[in-house]
Amino acid sequence: MPSTQLHFDGPSHAAHTIVLAHGAGRGLDTPALEAITVGLAARDVRVVRFEFPYMVRRRKDGTRRPPDRQPVLLETWRDVIGELGSDGLVIGGKSMGGRMASLVADECEVAGLVCLGYPFHPPAKPEKTRTEHLAGLVTPTLVVQGDRDRFGTPEEVAGYELSASIHVHWIPDGDHDLVPRKRSGRTAEQNWVEATEEILGFLNRIVG
Repeated sequence: MPSTQLHFDGPSHAAHTIVLAHGAGRGLDTPALEAITVGLAARDVRVVRFEFPYMVRRRKDGTRRPPDRQPVLLETWRDVIGELGSDGLVIGGKSMGGRMASLVADECEVAGLVCLGYPFHPPAKPEKTRTEHLAGLVTPTLVVQGDRDRFGTPEEVAGYELSASIHVHWIPDGDHDLVPRKRSGRTAEQNWVEATEEILGFLNRIVG
């Protein structure tokens, strides 16, 4: 597999480094991921982003295509972690990117895991859960989830068997991108700032 291009934000000698992968439908410049990256970098966190091979090809030829098969996604994650080194490294990302990170976190012995909008199940298919491995997850984990997320609501998640290493932070009125409805009185920017602050607190707790 060719070397994965890494995109860096924030100071090169930061105390914390976090790698954030994108979700299935959009790349590293999705608004939520971009806002959280900018927010973390402004607080002296080094943020690393990359794109899976199918998204790299999409940018080259403009052709929409489905995500790579899971073995390719996981191997991409292993390559990225291998390049950066797992010591003190926190990995994660948006939706699919965070889910794939959760499947290699223990194996690669990273310091922590951050999932933004974890896809606990496909929309309208709550019976098809993607939670089996979460029961035994050892890596300290933060899940930042909108409380209107169609991929996993507070009521649904409360019924899952999740490892004690996992903390779920619910974003008020947030959807899968953590965006609230206008009538909530909140803005997307407020929710993304809240997510950023929660991630900062998590990094300080687990990495020191």
